[in-house]
Amino acid sequence: MTNSDEQLEELVTANRILAREGLVYAFGHVSIRHPEHPDRYVLSQSRAPDLVNVSDLMEYTLEGDPLDQQGRTMYSERPIHGGIYEARDDVLAIVHNHSATVVPFTVTDTPLRPMFHLAALIGPELPVWDIRDNFQDTSMLVTTMDQGRDLARSLGDRRVALMRGHGCVIAGKSIREVVMASIYLQVNAGLLLESLRLGDVKYMTPGEIELMSEGQMRPAAQERAWEYWANRAGQGKDGDKNA
Repeated sequence: MTNSDEQLEELVTANRILAREGLVYAFGHVSIRHPEHPDRYVLSQSRAPDLVNVSDLMEYTLEGDPLDQQGRTMYSERPIHGGIYEARDDVLAIVHNHSATVVPFTVTDTPLRPMFHLAALIGPELPVWDIRDNFQDTSMLVTTMDQGRDLARSLGDRRVALMRGHGCVIAGKSIREVVMASIYLQVNAGLLLESLRLGDVKYMTPGEIELMSEGQMRPAAQERAWEYWANRAGQGKDGDKNA
């Protein structure tokens, strides 16, 4: 199996993990920058992530044009991916989801900040992008490259951006990194909602965030978490593989 084949298999596993952990359901998606052609990305055809197989994966230009559509339906929000890959050479993987515990922080003045150590990866400050600011009333879906580029500008050099009344986007240097950040973003949001009921919250300091993030980015930590989540999703070493 080539490195490209392995990355495509990991993209399928990422879809299954995100579905198993409750971050995506019928909607939501995850992509990787093409391992051999950095001016392209790989994203499934329009399908519920828990059902995605390697045969569903499609190549796109950064503008969102398919290279081999074969009559398959495409995700309408692929400009999320194209806009960020175009703006960020360092980004190799992207997740977009509609986590129900994250959305409340996109429509209120309460900031979503890490207060749980494993959420350090999300970063100290998360911008909230509002499509209405520059595009007035829309369906709230990111369906044009102008909108995707505007979202990318809000994300800046961060790992996470929230989307008002919609969800979030997570960008990183590997598929394992964005899956880990996505999961702990949701966990942190749930814990923060509960903590706010009890009183004032003690958030992680910038130093704590930096030190913990460094630990989470170590290959051993990434492998340990990935192995666990993949096994839960039926994609472990002894689980079913999808072709």
